[in-house]
Formats: sequence, C-alpha cells, structure tokens
Amino acid sequence: MKPITRFEHEKLNIGQEGFTKQHWDAFVKYNELHNNQFFDVLYNGIRFNQYVGIIQVGNFAVEINPKADKYDSTEKWQDVLLPMLKACGRIKAKSADAANLKKQNLNLLEVYFEYYLREIDLLIHSGLVKKYRKETSNVKALKGKLDFAGNIRHNLVHKERFYTSHQVYDVNHKIHQILNVALEIVDKFSSNSRINDVCKRVRMSFPEVAKINVNEQILNGIVLDRKTAPYERALELAKFIILNYSPDIKGGNQKMIALLFDMNQLWEEYVYVKLRKEIHSENSEFNGYTIQAQHSKGFWGNNSLQPDIVLKKGDETYVIDTKWKIPGNSASVEDLRQMYAYARFWNAEKVMLLYPGDREHSGFRAYKNREHDAILHECMMGFVSVLNKEAAITNNKLNQNIAIQVLNMITPD
Repeated sequence: MKPITRFEHEKLNIGQEGFTKQHWDAFVKYNELHNNQFFDVLYNGIRFNQYVGIIQVGNFAVEINPKADKYDSTEKWQDVLLPMLKACGRIKAKSADAANLKKQNLNLLEVYFEYYLREIDLLIHSGLVKKYRKETSNVKALKGKLDFAGNIRHNLVHKERFYTSHQVYDVNHKIHQILNVALEIVDKFSSNSRINDVCKRVRMSFPEVAKINVNEQILNGIVLDRKTAPYERALELAKFIILNYSPDIKGGNQKMIALLFDMNQLWEEYVYVKLRKEIHSENSEFNGYTIQAQHSKGFWGNNSLQPDIVLKKGDETYVIDTKWKIPGNSASVEDLRQMYAYARFWNAEKVMLLYPGDREHSGFRAYKNREHDAILHECMMGFVSVLNKEAAITNNKLNQNIAIQVLNMITPD
C-alpha cells in the first residue's frame, strides 16, 4: 500500500484518491479526541494545517509533507520530513541505515516500524532480561506462602497440589508486555511485505507474555536500571507507536494510527540542534557562544516568557524566535510585541524572528520607545532556506549551512 501525498494546508475531499466517507468519519473522530488540532473539518473533506506525518485507517494512508512556501514546487519539498526528524534525533539512524531506507522507499510509518523491529531483534539476540514477579497459582511442591482459602477452594480433591503465592523469575514482566503490545500494532498496520516477514519472525522469537492494557501512565511509570538500560530505545519507540494508535476509533470497523508532528515545534527544534552543533564543533568561529532552548522567566503571576533560543557571548545576549510561516512585508504586531518583551526581560540588544525562505533579511531596526530603556533594542526579520539549492548535485535536500547563516545574521562581524 502506497500512501497518497498531501502538503501542509492542502485539502483532501471525499472521493479523491480512495478517500471515503468512512475514512472521513475516522479522521474526524480522531481529530475530536485531540482537541481538533490536527486539521480543519470541511463539509466533504478535511484541510490539513501545520501538522505533518502520516495517518493510516485500515489500508488507507495519507502522508502529509512540510512545505513552507505554497508557491514552491512540490518536488522540492518531497522527502524533507524524514531528514529533519533524523537531525532532531526523533529517528536515530546511522548513515548506512538511512541509505538502505531510501532504497526501500518506506513511508514514515514503516520507517518507525523498521527501527522498532530492529531494536527488538537486537534485544532478543542479546538475551532478554528476566525479572522476579509475584504469582498466585497451583503448584505441585509447596513454595512461597500458602493461600489457605484458595487452597481449600481449588484443591479440596487434589491434595497433592498447593495453592500458593510465590515468586517467579522469568521474562513475563511489564517491560516485555509493553513491547509485545507495540509488536501487535506493527503486525496490524505493516503493509510492506518485507516488514511483514520481519515482524512475523520477531514475534515468533519473542516470548509469550501476559496481555495488558497500556496507557500513558503505565508507560511513564517504567524505570530502567543497569540491567534494563539496553531497553531504552525500544521502549521509546514502543511508547511512540502505542500512544499514536487509536483502537477505539472505528470507520467501518477499521483501526487507526497516526504519527503527526507540529512543524512549528520541529522547525524550532531543528534550528536549535543545528546551532548547538555548530557552536560546539571544533574550530568553529562561534565557539565562544552558549545556547539555551526554551529558557523561561517569570512574567506576571504564574505566567512566564519563554523564547525559543537564547544565545550568549560574554555580556551580549541574542534572542531568536522561530516561526514556521511566510510573513507579509512586515512581521505581525503580536510577534513584534513578543520580541520586545523578550528583549526587555533578557536585556538583549538584538532579537530576531526567524522564518523559512529565501527572502532578504530586513536588517536590524530599533524599537522607537527608548526613554525607558537602558539599552537599545533592535529586531530583525531573518530568513534562512530550509532546502539545499544544490540538492541535485549533493543528493541532500536540507541546507547544511543553516546554522552559520543564522549566526552570521544575528551576531556582529
């Protein structure tokens, strides 16, 4: 099954490319469960917003790709989401793995399934961890604590048995039960024949464990120790798969799974990761800078201010707020006021609104109200291209110089 493709803010109407009324019903119910944040519901379709990723109902899937500029060609923006997720650590892949996935032409959902199955396979070959657990059952030898009432109830005839509460040391513990739930979801939704085969093989090698209902509280309650530390990545992927699965949403009795990412958050994270890497890299001209993400300060009562990125060098402070949108000739009044508040609270001379795109930056312009300010506050509308203009030559669609371009814009010569 190959997903149909849409971009941010595009529409999908009932009757287009296999999208039925039953699919529409499932999409609407899923959206309602998540405060209607993922898309806008139309009379006979839906309009996607800033959330990108993949949604699958039964055998029907829609892949939503990022596209900062609606006037740009769609070919430019295809295959951009996966490299951004990898750069942000949302998908941890070696370069060889990335090349293999590209050859296999997997969609985003299948990529996560692929990595999850690899992690489980690695754990199986390394040896699954056993844990002690309490069990109450009939045994042929007295061990643990005898349950007198249960023994009378179960063994009135079978005097040779004992109904006891005792400890068992095996692989049937909560971690493996959670991993098994995610394996079942992968088995339900994987339509790629090779991933199907791998999933069947992994499930055959995985031990039989008790079936449990998993929720976010159970997932967050798992604490790893020295023995279970190798399970960290597998549990991280299992949690992601389980929490994005919606077994109770039915559109013609079809189950639904969605992996969706807010491009506003992803853009902010991507810029921060690139800046941090450049600042901490050897022989960088920006080694003297420090960087903080989501640095919060109290504002009024329980309210706080929290810019996306704060750069410092000595006594100088620079604030960057990322915006995944294409503005008009000027930034919105709300954004400019927000940046002024950041400048005042962080004593920053220079603040920048950072947008995706190829436009020329506005240059720093001073806020006019200076009589109450000890220092001059200046704001810039900065633009940086997400895409690599030489992608056809380098085979890399993302701009690899984004950090240097941003730092050169906001910091002095």
